[in-house]
Amino acid sequence: MNRRPRLTAVAAGLALVTVPVLAGCGTESTAQSGDASRSLTVSSTDDACDVSAAEAPAGTLTFQIANEGSSTTEFYLLAEDGLRIVGEVENIGTGATNTLTVNAEAGTYVVACKPGMTGDGIRSGFTVTESDEAPEVSETDQQLVDRAVANYGAYVDDQAGQLLEQTQEFVDLYTAGDDDAARALYPVARTHWERIETVAESFGDLDPKMDLREADLEPGQEWTGWHKIEKDLWPDEAVDYTPLTDAERQTYADDLMANTQELFDRVSADDFTVELDQIANGSRGLLEEVAVGKITGEEEIWSHTDLWDFQANVDGARVAFEGVQPIVEDNDPELASELATRFDDLQALLDAQRDGDGFVLYTELTDAEVKELSTAVNALSEPLSRLTAAVV
Repeated sequence: MNRRPRLTAVAAGLALVTVPVLAGCGTESTAQSGDASRSLTVSSTDDACDVSAAEAPAGTLTFQIANEGSSTTEFYLLAEDGLRIVGEVENIGTGATNTLTVNAEAGTYVVACKPGMTGDGIRSGFTVTESDEAPEVSETDQQLVDRAVANYGAYVDDQAGQLLEQTQEFVDLYTAGDDDAARALYPVARTHWERIETVAESFGDLDPKMDLREADLEPGQEWTGWHKIEKDLWPDEAVDYTPLTDAERQTYADDLMANTQELFDRVSADDFTVELDQIANGSRGLLEEVAVGKITGEEEIWSHTDLWDFQANVDGARVAFEGVQPIVEDNDPELASELATRFDDLQALLDAQRDGDGFVLYTELTDAEVKELSTAVNALSEPLSRLTAAVV
């Protein structure tokens, strides 16, 4: 993927020259840590991401990445959830090296190489241990803003890229008639859409083409997208349904794929930007998607995979919040604490409904469990409604 970082002039400078590193923020640099235990090497190949150590003491860490594979690669240091980007280096050509410098606090992280710059990457755990030598780094308001904007832009790029790859796999299975495999991949691929749904909705023409529910069709409106295919994959859940022909399947699959490519191209374009208020409003919007549109079970009315959507919306909302959390902690520490607690409470309820790598079907939940989820969503939605005012 040919991405560009969404950086203002201040942040753009961080990617070009060696400067003091922001706490929790990554930058490409030639800087080297004076402590050998904080200087790590990474070998990225076509099928491996070998880091010289699985842990390092808190403080300024440097990862020197060598691309020993056959395609351009990327390297990421991710938060424990594997979603929030702490630092990244993109476009490392074959035979080239580059360095990521981050100021990392003690905790659990994920390191990832992305040969070919697509997909989820080759991942492994990484631990940052407590250290008395961890430097204290003070950030200005502008640096906090720049970091939040840059990291959220990278997150949107990453999710759009994974959506593109998994949608292609999904439509290939669907058009080949491998319905069991397509049904299994359906909620997994849609996860990447749901995590950035509010960004996708900012492109008003794409959202109805890709994610419109049959119940929301206007008279004469053509129905395309994920839910058109969902209905065809779960025909037993529909009344008097005539399955699509092979040719019709191909038409709707091609349409979904073309719109997914268009979404990816738009978020990767040079003129696409993310502003601070959009990040905060997007976090709130994703929870509203659950509270208003998904808690009824009408989003995935045939597949009943609504809990995958719930989790993805919560993922996206939490990543957006955590990106601006340092700003909220400065401006309204009580709100920051309340939001962190409410996110944890809602996640605990979702975790209780896990089944292997996924979730139980929404139809398997009791009325009491649905009400409990709804209450937790509403409890989080209220403080999220105050997030934008706390960051702008």
